[in-house]
Amino acid sequence: MNFHEQLAYLRDTGEYPHFSERVKETLDSSLRADHVEILQINMGKRCNLSCKHCHVFASPDQTELMSREVLERCLEASGFPEISTIDITGGSPEMNPWLEWFLSRASMLGKRLIVRSNCAILLEEEYSKFFDIYARYRVEIITSLPDCRGIATDTIRGRGTFQKIIQAMKMLNERGYGKRGSGLILSLVHNPAGAFLPGPQQALESEYARMLSEYFDIRFNGLYCITNIPIGRYLEFLIRSGNYDDYIRELCSAYNPDAVRRVMCKTTISVGWDGTLYDCDFNQMLDIPVNHSAPQSVFDFDPERLAEREIMVHNHCYGCTAGSGSSCQGATVQTV
Repeated sequence: MNFHEQLAYLRDTGEYPHFSERVKETLDSSLRADHVEILQINMGKRCNLSCKHCHVFASPDQTELMSREVLERCLEASGFPEISTIDITGGSPEMNPWLEWFLSRASMLGKRLIVRSNCAILLEEEYSKFFDIYARYRVEIITSLPDCRGIATDTIRGRGTFQKIIQAMKMLNERGYGKRGSGLILSLVHNPAGAFLPGPQQALESEYARMLSEYFDIRFNGLYCITNIPIGRYLEFLIRSGNYDDYIRELCSAYNPDAVRRVMCKTTISVGWDGTLYDCDFNQMLDIPVNHSAPQSVFDFDPERLAEREIMVHNHCYGCTAGSGSSCQGATVQTV
């Protein structure tokens, strides 16, 4: 399903108004950036997995990979004092041949440096070096573990993936990741296996901590609950299973005005594999670049102008503002 087809589906929200209208009711204006502090870099769509909920359509067959030229510009952009966090995602970032080079240089900037790894890839011989590379450069690792039970995780990520992630987490723990005082941060992401919103983040974090400790002797630093956004393979699942109408209504009915004031796009810029700039990774996958009045490419990166931009929205944005809110850093509000 291409982005035109996805956007056509997203226009249908039943009796609920377009997301942009809800924002104007809440803010008396369109959604605008506050500042730019997180630079999220999509290294490409190639991945060793083909997860059923993936909004990127990532797979081993994808060919899009960020070039060294674009990464050099991302490194320059990361050097602006406004940028405090460099957030690397994919696909599987490890499958980009320039990742180690980029980490070695980005680590010198003194910024928070994150890699979103599926961790299962670290067990493959070609990529096992990243266990030590990540520790050497003090990289914060965030990995998706949709459920702390194997069956649910494997349903989404593929048979046997849960055990691979568990083994990789054990090996990261051995290097100090997830251990108090080590400074090596290992965080997990929970997203529901079905067509429903995630539960309370704090309660789920406690459950994950108890079960992973009791059954596998694994430690981690925190859990982020992320709502499944109805795009990509997840949108295809909703349509195929007949759940689209119910799910979009659930997102719309759970709209939280407090969450819209804390959406991640207000402080984040997403860089596509070709250098194009987007308000978020979800807009990137729908081919909705930043507003035309803002710089369109990392080659023209200007944090001051980007901090003044109007944010581009569509009805998938209901996913980030439903219930407790959702961002790449998990829930955005404590109560609803």
